[in-house]
Amino acid sequence: MIRTPLTRWFDLTTPIIGAPMAGVAGGALARAVSLGGGLGMIGVSGTATAGFVTEQCAIAAESELPFGVGLMVWVLDDRPDLLEATIAAAPSLVSVSFGNPAPYVGPLHDAGIAVAAQVNTTDDIRRAEEAAVDVIVVQGTEAGGHTGRRAMLPLLQEAVTLTDRPVVAAGGIATGRGMAGALVAGAAGVWIGTPLLSSPEALNSPAARARVRAAGGDGTVLTRAFDVAQRLAWPERWPGRALANEFSRTWHGREEDLSHDLISSRRVAEALRTGDLEHAPVYAGESVGLLVTERSATDVVRELDAEAEKALRAAARLVGS
Repeated sequence: MIRTPLTRWFDLTTPIIGAPMAGVAGGALARAVSLGGGLGMIGVSGTATAGFVTEQCAIAAESELPFGVGLMVWVLDDRPDLLEATIAAAPSLVSVSFGNPAPYVGPLHDAGIAVAAQVNTTDDIRRAEEAAVDVIVVQGTEAGGHTGRRAMLPLLQEAVTLTDRPVVAAGGIATGRGMAGALVAGAAGVWIGTPLLSSPEALNSPAARARVRAAGGDGTVLTRAFDVAQRLAWPERWPGRALANEFSRTWHGREEDLSHDLISSRRVAEALRTGDLEHAPVYAGESVGLLVTERSATDVVRELDAEAEKALRAAARLVGS
């Protein structure tokens, strides 16, 4: 069994956290990750209701195992109801990311809830420390969804020298070997999203799951085009990594023109409604080429853990006596 500060803190059997992917990670996916021995997370988008949070947390809580909720700072500033519903659901962990977490750490701590924050720069790490965040999630640009522009491994190595808090590695990890590498580099755990995109417990559609299984690692794009088209208030410093499609090939790099193109905005809105994957975003990371089968998130977590333990034992043999 792999034991780290993360597994001891949350009483996990493996140091794996399921990323809180909005629109994908609901209560069923979180529950499946927790049943695998990790800590499942529920993703809350800017359009979610407090009722959604309550409903999905109830599903995750059915496992009677630790679970978490992922919130976005730029959303919370105008939606205190989402924080209130999250606190009422009493998850073990809440991630507060994409902005300054400081205003939200106190209320969560007062409720006995641990707080994580995703970081994309060294300044983010320092800000998370000053805010008394408990777990720091180093998210590399390899990750799917909204992310920064620094690679995970260099930032991870900096993070473990800048903080004594548990550091979790996010971005590009989709095999046991990759997980073992992050742990050897100093991470207390890994935060996985892309490996769960083809799990039947996810909220995404069967067509989207098939799309990610057919994609290759070279087929993603880091772009703001989808956010601009949807008129979302995502801060510019966090573009989104998605599978390249007809829409991104047309508009990536032309976001200023896109901001004035109402027809294209309507096309994305319609694509999201109808499931047109050539114009709607399918967020996925650079490890998507390793995702080739549909598997339960429980099995994904268990297999990653077993492969990582095997890789760590093999790595120990590299050191001679």
